[in-house]
Amino acid sequence: MSDKRDYYEILGVAKNASKDEIKKAYRKLAMQFHPDKNPGNKEAEAKFKEASHAADILMDDQKRAMYDRMGHAAEQGGMGGGGGFQGGFSGDFGDLGDIFGDIFGDILGGQRGRGGAGGGRRRSRAQAGDDLQTEMFVTFEEAAFGIEKEIQINRSVACEPCHGTGAKKGSGPTTCDMCQGHGEVRRQQGFFTIAQPCPKCHGTGQVIKDACETCSGRGRSKKREKLSVKVPAGIDEGQRLKLSGQGDAGLNGGPSGDLYVMIHLEPHEFFKREDYDVHCDVPISFSQAALGTEVEVPTLGGRVSMKIPDGTQSGQKMKLRNKGITKLGGYGFGDQIITIHVETPAKLSKEQREIFSRLAELEQNTSNPMTKGFFERVRELFQ
Repeated sequence: MSDKRDYYEILGVAKNASKDEIKKAYRKLAMQFHPDKNPGNKEAEAKFKEASHAADILMDDQKRAMYDRMGHAAEQGGMGGGGGFQGGFSGDFGDLGDIFGDIFGDILGGQRGRGGAGGGRRRSRAQAGDDLQTEMFVTFEEAAFGIEKEIQINRSVACEPCHGTGAKKGSGPTTCDMCQGHGEVRRQQGFFTIAQPCPKCHGTGQVIKDACETCSGRGRSKKREKLSVKVPAGIDEGQRLKLSGQGDAGLNGGPSGDLYVMIHLEPHEFFKREDYDVHCDVPISFSQAALGTEVEVPTLGGRVSMKIPDGTQSGQKMKLRNKGITKLGGYGFGDQIITIHVETPAKLSKEQREIFSRLAELEQNTSNPMTKGFFERVRELFQ
């Protein structure tokens, strides 16, 4: 009978565990017992090897099936007529390559080469440029109807004298002598070979000996540029426009970043915005509210005439359909909401005072439903 521990027990998973569950369990153990985190600890190294071996078996469908049937005898080959694993356990860890790479990245705080922890392939020198952000102020009307405006930004562009190579004219990058152009350096850690970005060429595989005087070998320089920005109708405060490829230039042939334009709306004298609706306050006099009238009100499209019915109350809202903001994409319009404010005259002439005095006498015999109802409820409340 084998003295080896059950592989499912080593990883702490059930026999019907999925591959994702096995990966998760293995990653947890590997992070705990990895030799880099436990230098000189032979017990931790042994547990790391044990967990890696168990995961190698259980992550391979064929090996796992044989192990489930034969147990550890499957590793010995030729037992039970099964012939053992083809070639035995290779130690290559098959599907675990990506997991190893993630673990090494977490432990070392660096980046892997594109070939993985053991890939050995040359890293790509291309590097995407950074994204940039700027702000643009537009008027209420410009946001409502859309506009094309010009902005100025400072961004990195490919250096013209060296065409973005960073090397002096007539020269060029040379192969890094530390990593021999691979972009990675390797070191042995236990039974693993760990690859890290080359510290001399920073993972590019190339170095510049004769740097361009204009950009000091960076391959880019700062430039102030003018850009035309199309602001769509219906845009609102705080929304962003994306200008693809208008950010900082990339390095070594990498793509440029993007430019994000943050929109800010300037306040309007009359209008306020709520989604795609425009709100506007309209003042009228006592007599206009009582008798009804027709007034001109401002809209985004100009002045329009609006009827005020008799008996209109202060704070009453009226709607002008399709007089609001253009909806993004051009699918219709919002409305304009008019809020009526009945103004109390601040100063009265002698004639006005006489008229209001007469009106006050008449109001004692006039039915004002809201006023009457209010005072009746007050009397009932304090009886």
